[in-house]
Amino acid sequence: MKAAVNVYAAGDVALQSGITLRDAKIVYATYGTLAPDKSNVIVYPTSYGAQHPDIDWLIAPGRILDPSRYFIVIPNMFGNGLSTSPSNIATPYDRGRYPGVTPYDNVMVQRRLMRDVFGVERVKMVYGWSMGGQQAYHWAALFPEAVERVCIVCSSARTSEHNKVFLEGIRGALTADAAFQDGWFHQQPVRGLRAMGRVYAGWALSQTWYREKTYLKAGAASLEDFLISGWEGNFLKKDANNLLAHMWTWQNGDISANDRFRGDLDAALGAIECPALVMPGDHDLYFQVADNALEVPKMKRARLLPIPSIWGHRAGNPIQSPEDERFIAKAVNELLGA
Repeated sequence: MKAAVNVYAAGDVALQSGITLRDAKIVYATYGTLAPDKSNVIVYPTSYGAQHPDIDWLIAPGRILDPSRYFIVIPNMFGNGLSTSPSNIATPYDRGRYPGVTPYDNVMVQRRLMRDVFGVERVKMVYGWSMGGQQAYHWAALFPEAVERVCIVCSSARTSEHNKVFLEGIRGALTADAAFQDGWFHQQPVRGLRAMGRVYAGWALSQTWYREKTYLKAGAASLEDFLISGWEGNFLKKDANNLLAHMWTWQNGDISANDRFRGDLDAALGAIECPALVMPGDHDLYFQVADNALEVPKMKRARLLPIPSIWGHRAGNPIQSPEDERFIAKAVNELLGA
């Protein structure tokens, strides 16, 4: 379904990092029709390095999010190249001076967007995968009165230590390029982006996925073909300074890191009052089932439902895995019907 794309001018946004994001803008896409009573709204935040066209494939009648029934809003995360980012912000905050923007910062502005643009005080569901799921957690914890349901796919309430190490690995590969100087990239780091893609490929999909040579079923002629086309090719399309900014955002994902909860993760999880569907991939190498299993009992009405899939982290964005899409769609339909 074709999206309607608009820009929300948020003005000057005081960030948790102590810097003001001046003249901040969120590019957002909408799908479907807002009900007269505004009761059919789903907020679907973006994930790492992604823009709304990268994740809106699942918005269609008969798919995971149905625009014939729901009004779906994708707010592009700060730093993704559409909303205010290192690649498009005015000097002196561009590139290496771009401030750290947390998931909390993003969600606070998203809440304003929904009120200011649509007059929406309460949403039917917040749905998010990966970093989008971190934002969904924030929505549910910070605005329990405004969220009727939350669906969190392959994500966590607080970025784990192991996840941070994974991110340090891809950061190291990217910044080893000679184009990285003075804390930012003075030109596109082709070698760094290719290296980052190859490191990422080993984490995003499971050992079983590779052992079974699923890349051949996914259209690659060989493992090398898959690494070049599927991973190097993907990251070479991205702005390296934006990718670096999003790594910082990801590493600082924590629903308790704010004045309301003051680092108390149990209190933040306990503040989530709505039905919550938490769906980790059972082969995900960095958002693990075990982490969600520690979170779910501390939430009032949460259900842990692992996705049985060899697709690892990609099970949560199953554009090439119809079986995983059907599993997620069934669970989401049950949640929306509850």
